[in-house]
Amino acid sequence: MAILLTITANATLRLSSLISDNMVLQQKASARIWGWANPGETITITNSWSSDKAMGKASKDGSWTIALNTPAASFDSQSITINCGKEQIKVSNILIGEVWLASGQSNMEMPLKGFAGCCVENGTKDALYAHQESPYVRMFKVPKVQKLTPQEECEGTWDLPTFLNALEYSATAYYFASALSNALQVPAGIVNSSYGGAHVESWTSREVCKQYSDIPQDSVSIYNFGSYDFDRPMLMYNAMFYPIKNYTYRGIIWYQGCSNVGHADVYAERLSNMVSLWRKDLGLGDIPFYQVELAPYIFGSGKDDIGGALLRESQHKATEIIPNCDIVSTNDLALPIEVYNIHPSRKRPVGLRLSYLALNQVYGMKEIACHGPRFDRSKFHIDGNKAIVGFITNQFGICRNWGLEGFEIAGEDRKFHPATAEFHWQTNEIYLTSEEVPSPVAVRYCFKDFQVGNLIGGNELPLYPFRTDNW
Repeated sequence: MAILLTITANATLRLSSLISDNMVLQQKASARIWGWANPGETITITNSWSSDKAMGKASKDGSWTIALNTPAASFDSQSITINCGKEQIKVSNILIGEVWLASGQSNMEMPLKGFAGCCVENGTKDALYAHQESPYVRMFKVPKVQKLTPQEECEGTWDLPTFLNALEYSATAYYFASALSNALQVPAGIVNSSYGGAHVESWTSREVCKQYSDIPQDSVSIYNFGSYDFDRPMLMYNAMFYPIKNYTYRGIIWYQGCSNVGHADVYAERLSNMVSLWRKDLGLGDIPFYQVELAPYIFGSGKDDIGGALLRESQHKATEIIPNCDIVSTNDLALPIEVYNIHPSRKRPVGLRLSYLALNQVYGMKEIACHGPRFDRSKFHIDGNKAIVGFITNQFGICRNWGLEGFEIAGEDRKFHPATAEFHWQTNEIYLTSEEVPSPVAVRYCFKDFQVGNLIGGNELPLYPFRTDNW
């Protein structure tokens, strides 16, 4: 960002850090440009793609926001010039394309280079070739900061996909953006605001958290809440979401939930409240909100614990109550050696699956399968020693129908045993039996902290974990 003319050291025109060189603006939108100047001063914005001018005035506190009409996406470099009195700022090397907000905790934060002790599969290799394979993907990373009060500004820059820059890119967000850019043939921008370990309450305002009896309100209790700094409520919302709420996004991708394991009974409602708050702050309507299902991991004392499974179930409940919300499963992506690795290495499929949702539901590419098979409760029934389950599938149906793993059945004693699964393609049903369960009453599929199944539908998308009981 170049200051073309500075009158004195007392120059007052200033832009948000997001409005800077190399940024990506949402195409065919009223993209918001904002900053600060002396109260009452007039700000004029010109651009390189049209002769239009956009104007506004700084408010009493000096803040201003001006909507700038953007054209269709292109790979041409653009610029805007902001004038205020005798001051002028030019923002260069702008691309017009698709912009998404990426947020959550460490699995969204996890960069292509990986974390200490946790690799991203092929992450360094993909960063090395990012400038060739995805030259029009750019990312703005919001620094990890906590504040007691909402902040108007944050630090950060828009980074181009050079090797060293790409190493720091959120792996999940990069693979998502790369897929969009290549499929749509447009630039893609990501604002990555994620904080390892952050609870859903960490991303929620004080006003919303007041309704939660277990969340403190005074500053001392907030800072002492939990065992770690990332446990603190509200503070990431104040420091890492509030400053970026004026940017214009097409949608949101969200990878969070680990820290809320043990509180599945309230998670769906609280995530819904957070999404409602964010959408209100963003002022963009019910833009898409796409979740990543909690990956297999031993949260408790062993593989048979179900704390993680209950949180996954709550994530799916949230999808049902939040408008324009969906979820991708990661049940098949954890490796056996990752039972105690909360950061599974296979991030590329996660980003791709999120992109399938966007490409299908946002960008109209209905040919792309974006959902794995789902349990159809209306088709569940018992026939003697067999428990029979049916599925809601995409246009490709069930794509693996032999050697199925991950199914369990239980009788009246509520003890689950591995089940033999026999697929009947004529009815799209699976017959489940077990010698240990002569009279089954309930079925579960991968409903444990760590249990990996192998039933897939179109696009290699896995069957979502489920249970028929409520024990």
